[in-house]
Amino acid sequence: MSAPITHHTVPIAQVIQILQGVVQRGLDVNAILRRAEISPALLDSPLSRVTQGQYAALILVLRRVTRDELWGLCSRPLRLGSFVQSCRLLVHCRTLGDALSIGFQFYHLMLDDFVPRLVVDRGVVSVRLVSTGERDQKLAYAERSFCFFSYGLASWLVARRIPLLDVVYPEGVARYASDAERLFQAPVHYERNWIGFRFEARWLDLPVVQTPQSLVEFLRQAPASLLVKYRDQTSLTERIRRLLRRSLAGELPSLEVVGQSLTMTPQTLRRRLRDEGQGYQSIKDDLRRDVAIEYLGQPELTLLDIANRLGFSEASTFHRAFKGWTGVSPGAYRKSHLSGVPAQTTP
Repeated sequence: MSAPITHHTVPIAQVIQILQGVVQRGLDVNAILRRAEISPALLDSPLSRVTQGQYAALILVLRRVTRDELWGLCSRPLRLGSFVQSCRLLVHCRTLGDALSIGFQFYHLMLDDFVPRLVVDRGVVSVRLVSTGERDQKLAYAERSFCFFSYGLASWLVARRIPLLDVVYPEGVARYASDAERLFQAPVHYERNWIGFRFEARWLDLPVVQTPQSLVEFLRQAPASLLVKYRDQTSLTERIRRLLRRSLAGELPSLEVVGQSLTMTPQTLRRRLRDEGQGYQSIKDDLRRDVAIEYLGQPELTLLDIANRLGFSEASTFHRAFKGWTGVSPGAYRKSHLSGVPAQTTP
């Protein structure tokens, strides 16, 4: 029996950044968060996380509140329906290269603050988002979001994850890039004037395999369908997470045992994890944290039940670990998640 896939959680820093537009407008941020079933008090805990479902719900709420598909982060709203219309154009393209070119032409007409460009040079494609004016923190997050969703859409169009050579962020956003290597499964480099990603030009010839019929289901699941890149569970990190998920209730296997299961030497395993920007201990900690957050949303499970399912012999040990991971106690997190009552951080 295969282990269930445990989705990664989203750091609260992402929530804070996507709210910048509504904060500047003076809208009721707490009400917006509650509509997405996110406790406003989590904003005060820098280590806290939300589920992918909560983050996807927040995107939908922000889109309705701002009437803007980039959530008030740019100087002019991106009209509702822009993403749907672009998808309807792109499923009729012959290749990925055609789709990227047509898609960026479409958004060039819709956006004022940055220009999406496709540059091919010596066998390497650069997808570049170039700002037309001064880049502030709001615009930087809009650009990074556009970049991420463009990559997700491109991978969906060809029904496979496009392997990236690297991701490029401007130097000023380095402190927000902690999850970028995991999201894109590529190293992050910093340059002065653009945001984007690079891949081998041969992938431009991949055929677009999606159809108007498959688009209907894709749009029904969006934006949640774009928060995880296409088939990201094939990465080494995700394979290890699935393997460890089967053993969470007991002592987790050592790196050597995991290597044997994957027919790799410990040295090869470490090297490949470094290539994905991961370490074995961080994978174990992140998995336990993400599964804990998943279980805390199930009211039928007691805190002791959850502690035992995560391999903790005592609830107090789980309490300390969870607070170290998220900055709040598991009881406070559950209370905020299930009832909307703000979670209180404790010293």
